Amino acid sequence: MKIPRALSFYKKTLAPPAIELSTAEGKRLFKEALENGTVEGFFKLHSSFQTQSEPAYCGLATLSMVFNALSIDPQRKWKGPWRWFDESMLGCCEPLDKVINEGITFPKAVCLARCAGANVEAFHTNRSTIDEFRKHVISCSSSDDSHMVTSYHRAPFQQSGSGHFSPIGGYHTASDMALILDVARFKYPSHWVPLALLWQAMDTVDQSTGRHRGFMIVSRLLKTPSLDYTWSCKHESWLDSVSYLLNDVYLKLQSSNVTNIKEVLSVVITSFPSNFVEFIRWIEVRRDARTKIKEEVLEQVRETELYKLMDTVHCQMLREVESAFLLALPPRIWSGIRDQKLLQEIQNLVSLDNLPDMLREEILNLRWQFEVLKRCTNKGEPLEDPEG
Repeated sequence: MKIPRALSFYKKTLAPPAIELSTAEGKRLFKEALENGTVEGFFKLHSSFQTQSEPAYCGLATLSMVFNALSIDPQRKWKGPWRWFDESMLGCCEPLDKVINEGITFPKAVCLARCAGANVEAFHTNRSTIDEFRKHVISCSSSDDSHMVTSYHRAPFQQSGSGHFSPIGGYHTASDMALILDVARFKYPSHWVPLALLWQAMDTVDQSTGRHRGFMIVSRLLKTPSLDYTWSCKHESWLDSVSYLLNDVYLKLQSSNVTNIKEVLSVVITSFPSNFVEFIRWIEVRRDARTKIKEEVLEQVRETELYKLMDTVHCQMLREVESAFLLALPPRIWSGIRDQKLLQEIQNLVSLDNLPDMLREEILNLRWQFEVLKRCTNKGEPLEDPEG
């Protein structure tokens, strides 16, 4: 429904059973939760609190607040010399001109969080339980190294609006209530709600996806990748390359009568998407400020037997990237090779068992990114983390 331009609102009344944080009762609940150690996550979220700048930016405001609370570096400037997450920087998985009108869905928000470099565990309510949800609420509320983002419908709270995102800032054990830090601060303040009612609000179907809403646990990656192969679902060459690697390589190997390792590598590397070169240029720009550790990892790539066998690739950077990508392929992809002896040779060649620890960690991270990107570009895929 379109709102007439002349019509305007100033806040909304918070309907019970929600309890405004700033009231005497809200403060009592907070004090008891503080004494119980279940508002530990509140303080960093509060220090980074962001009111959504557009009526449909609740998802973007929530994520940017959580990223800043976790001290995740966006690796690009916000304003002046400062690097800081802002809604305007989160157009990776959905164009901002679309989000400003339609908002963002839960699967796209999960994709965006991963694209920004966060570690994410995502749960649809139809694939979880209220007890599991409560366990995660307590865990996130008891520390400041992970935060919960909820995707819910406002109707069960008798609140104005429909689908909404906000982070959880705490939990009160005795009353079984969760503290919602509502990013639509122009509409509702932070408030306590019964956890069971919040679960009911999340356990609704988003009509735009046909799927249940849910919650995600967002934290920092344990280790920032040294290589610059950090994916972006906005970069078409990434999408094409990952689609080729995870979908087409198996079929090409299955239909090719390859008899030796050189032929296998030739089949794979000569069929990369035409815009793969654009991706290499993108990598080159991101590599301008090389670090010692990054160079060490690349040297380890160059020392692999796979890299040495790819002598038909004359560009060193292209050879490095393709070698890393082939090492990161999920083992199932190589099963397209029909010759069992040759398959065993390839499996030995790309095995991670004999790689140096640093390179193995980088390759496993890249493999994880491949699988996540595949899921992010497929609305029908579940959101659970892929297997390593």
